[in-house]
Amino acid sequence: MIDRLLWIETENTEPYKNLAMEEYLTLHGPKGACILYLWQNRHTVVIGKNQNCWKECRVEALEKDGGFLARRPSGGGAVFHDLGNLNFSFIADREDYRVDRQMDVILEAVRLAGIQAEKTGRNDIAVDGKKFSGNAFNRMGGRCCHHGTLMIHADREAMSRYLCVSQDKLASKGVSSVKSRVTNLDAYCPGLTVERMKEYLVSAFEHVYGQRAEQMREESLPGEEIAALRERFASWEWKYGRRIPFSQEISRRYSWGGIQIQLAVNEGRIAQVQVFSDAMEQELAPALEKALKGCPYRTSELEARAAEAVRAVGEETAIPQQMEEDIRQLMQSALS
Repeated sequence: MIDRLLWIETENTEPYKNLAMEEYLTLHGPKGACILYLWQNRHTVVIGKNQNCWKECRVEALEKDGGFLARRPSGGGAVFHDLGNLNFSFIADREDYRVDRQMDVILEAVRLAGIQAEKTGRNDIAVDGKKFSGNAFNRMGGRCCHHGTLMIHADREAMSRYLCVSQDKLASKGVSSVKSRVTNLDAYCPGLTVERMKEYLVSAFEHVYGQRAEQMREESLPGEEIAALRERFASWEWKYGRRIPFSQEISRRYSWGGIQIQLAVNEGRIAQVQVFSDAMEQELAPALEKALKGCPYRTSELEARAAEAVRAVGEETAIPQQMEEDIRQLMQSALS
């Protein structure tokens, strides 16, 4: 039961510290409290936990222009952040975590700006069929975090310049470019600012939960612990991950997301495996990597191990029913 509402904002715009603060709040937030964390990143591409950064982002161009590549601990796809975008995080104990209720806060905040929006698909919020908010979800032990974006006056040209969205993904949404499928809220509420949207979010947070929200101060958080977390998020290993000398690559896009599997096969067994995906299920890729490593390179073995891994993930989260069959068929194609 939620007995306290807390909200916190930061003036920091470096993505690694912002991700560190979010993780600290997720791991150490007060029991029984729901936290709303408001933050911004400057000139940043944020990729999902299991994505291949070189396929999702023009990394060299981004960094040459002084931008940041960041990897979040949740699943889902790549997004571009600038100071025309506002990020939000809802953090709560697992038993108090309700995605629909949290989405209602966003819809109510936008309504306060005079805009009627709706939830679309599994993780987007749109107006007139155009997305202005993408959402992703993360579990850490007994705590959960739901975070997302609100495009207020974001630079859509920069978004198109740095993001490498696959044509399969665009085709599945019936649009021709990343720029054409998104919109800014100030197109529907002229003059809307980030500061005003923060006020709307706090008001909506109180309205939906029926309680007053108490403001937390960033200065009250332990700087040394957050600095240590920041170093991990800023590290090469976390941002870019490992590259393996793969001998085979298989990839497909499904209704639940895209998946790319790289295999290094040695003496009839899978010696190394790397799985990339923008699926919302953050544990899918690591579960498949663990299951397939060391597996004999035979269709029946690949199918069985992959299916077992998907079922194990499904015990923790409501995965799409079709996912297991899709993964089975993908494994069949590995040796075809």
